[in-house]
Amino acid sequence: MSLDHANIILATTSIYKKQMFARLGLPFQSMSPNVDEIPQKGETPPACAQRLAIAKAQAIAQQHPHSIVIGADQVATLGHNIIGKAGSFAKAFQQLQALSGQSVQFHSALAVCCGAETLSYDVITECHFRDLTDAEIQHYLEVEQPYDTAGSAKAESLGISLMSSMRSDDPTAIIGLPLIELCRMLRHFGVNPTLSAQL
Repeated sequence: MSLDHANIILATTSIYKKQMFARLGLPFQSMSPNVDEIPQKGETPPACAQRLAIAKAQAIAQQHPHSIVIGADQVATLGHNIIGKAGSFAKAFQQLQALSGQSVQFHSALAVCCGAETLSYDVITECHFRDLTDAEIQHYLEVEQPYDTAGSAKAESLGISLMSSMRSDDPTAIIGLPLIELCRMLRHFGVNPTLSAQL
């Protein structure tokens, strides 16, 4: 099978992931993988994130077997409970009230398919939320409207002001696409972003 290493597909419709990948300066296209993101019964959060990242990448790779396909998924957890996307102001307000003063783990799973080979990895980010007042929560939500983000806080913008600390091996993982790990995977498949970037 002849692989076209210049053809990279990001298996997502997320504007955030597309913006993150664009930082590498590599030409790419994005496609919706149409994968059911409902967790399976008894599935742990990291297992869920990795399964979905792999499923997204493989769904597109089946249609484009000569391309490098990247899938990613992020699951936020408080203790053993998965924290989803709020979807509305009221739910986001309740979510941030519950997260106030708590530590939240974000599992940012990544999968890259190239031919018959698939690599995957889970990058963990631990975020500790400050003790938040209702006034802070309300103003933050009105300004940022992060209803499509797990945990209702966009750490790449004003949401960082809600945190007291953040720990991860990859500072880009919190956005949902761990670029350090992704670059390692791309190099494995013969694409070196440092040498191939067209910024």
